[in-house]
Amino acid sequence: MALTEHLFAAPVATQTPSPLPPSQRTLDDLGTALHEVTFVVIDLETTGGNVNECYITEIGAVKLRGGECLGTYQTLVDPGCAIPPQITVITGITQSMVMRAPRIETVLPSLIDFIGDAVVVGHNVRFDVSFVNAALVRDQRPRLANVTVDTLPLARRLIGPEVPNCKLGTLADRLNLRHTPTHRALDDALTTGDLLHFLLERAGALGVMGLDDLVTLPKMAGNSQAHKLRLTDELPRQPGVYLFKGRNGNVLYVGKASNLRSRVRSYFSTDQRRKVAQLLREFHHIDHQVCRNGLEAAVLEIRLIHEHLPRFNSQGTRSAKYPYIKLTLGERFPRLAIVRQVRDDGGLYLGPVSSAKRARRVIEAIETAVPIRRCTKASAKTSTGPSCTSAQLGVAACPCSGFTSEDDYRRVVDDLVEGLTVKPSTLLAPLEQRIEELAAEERYEEAADIRDRAEALSALLQRQRHFDRLRRAGHVQLRVGNAWAQLDDGLLSACGAVGDTPSLLNLHHGAAASADVRIPLAAPSRSQADELLCIAQWLDKNASRVELDAVTGVLAEPLPRLRSFAPTKP
Repeated sequence: MALTEHLFAAPVATQTPSPLPPSQRTLDDLGTALHEVTFVVIDLETTGGNVNECYITEIGAVKLRGGECLGTYQTLVDPGCAIPPQITVITGITQSMVMRAPRIETVLPSLIDFIGDAVVVGHNVRFDVSFVNAALVRDQRPRLANVTVDTLPLARRLIGPEVPNCKLGTLADRLNLRHTPTHRALDDALTTGDLLHFLLERAGALGVMGLDDLVTLPKMAGNSQAHKLRLTDELPRQPGVYLFKGRNGNVLYVGKASNLRSRVRSYFSTDQRRKVAQLLREFHHIDHQVCRNGLEAAVLEIRLIHEHLPRFNSQGTRSAKYPYIKLTLGERFPRLAIVRQVRDDGGLYLGPVSSAKRARRVIEAIETAVPIRRCTKASAKTSTGPSCTSAQLGVAACPCSGFTSEDDYRRVVDDLVEGLTVKPSTLLAPLEQRIEELAAEERYEEAADIRDRAEALSALLQRQRHFDRLRRAGHVQLRVGNAWAQLDDGLLSACGAVGDTPSLLNLHHGAAASADVRIPLAAPSRSQADELLCIAQWLDKNASRVELDAVTGVLAEPLPRLRSFAPTKP
């Protein structure tokens, strides 16, 4: 009921006893079922619309859960300033009505206690919350951190075409709501509560059963493919992998999520990537697989992408084209080359690399640091033509010059192998020195070019370390919180939650590779490289929480940290 002109000496809050706990949520889990969520619908009357210059004159709130009213809160507030006549005309609140009302700083403790952890609801809720937050800041209190739901955009999306406008009075009349707004705080809050219940019933037809769905519904309902939201109804709020499929069952996109339902539904609202609209038009079915932890989801995503090569995925679908960099150790005068296949020919392979362009960058960096052969010409003893340009310029020890003996060249190659395996400073230090020299001569474009080459080389060597560190560990059993995993030769073979039966992924349990970092390991396949990098990144991210139960090899980084040449952001 509306407040009368009798002044309150203190706020009046009434709460209906309930068998349910008064603190309903830690709303970290936005997947809470709507019938379990506690809502506090709030409405304010103020001296005007400018939050920096105007103040609260009345507060009304109603607490709801599962369709039941748990209590109400109402009070007039002394704004500490004159109420403009036009505001009195609208609200009926006069200066005399608030003369003996409490100031807002007196009201705030009881209001915050009434709201608690509930979801705050309002018709244009940003207006009400902004005034409450302004008052909290002035009283040196923290702002409201509650989840909010706005019935105004919800009404526009769900029933907009059925009504002339979405003003609270219009909706109350057209929808025959139980209460009627009067521009008094409690009446308007009670009316907004009725509207909320009506909208929740409408939203249920779109599969909105959880708080996360409700919060994102205004944007979802406006999507041209919103009718497909029903395809997400059976998705669980658990970690896993999802597959968007086309009309013929072909896989269009594979992704991972910590909350499958929330992530997939976000494509209809918050995901603004260019290809999302086309993906939503083309998909007709969603498959999913629940995973026991984030590592399993990340690895399964990589494997499914390699298996199906979905055209809406970019990462992982082009791995079949990744090249390798080969140092041809089987030749008398080894050189660097970009190759597509790894062979058992005694060569030293690096990679795979994400593109031939990047591979070329790495080779340029190495050739800048050491005088490795650049041409394919034979030794001058058998060649009848002139020596190559690099040999003539003296920047490479090419055998075609006739001045490079096999022993001298072998020392160049040995230095290069050492730089690519255990002593990267052999390659990176000359590059760093060259960058400094060019910068000192104000040849900044050339310095930037050498820096980019150095960064490509440093990043590739860091990836190789990630790969080798995992593969030299052999069989690994580890735990992170309640999750556990088993790795074999760096790849995931089993995973789950503590106490679960192992979820085996049918990988071979091989012996650990040599722990001696001076012995190069064979380059991984393209699919293995993606998975090794995925696992290495996960381990790095969770390093402070990982507990090792068993390691048959060595899971450690024995070499000094590699320097990054990436330009720093301003």
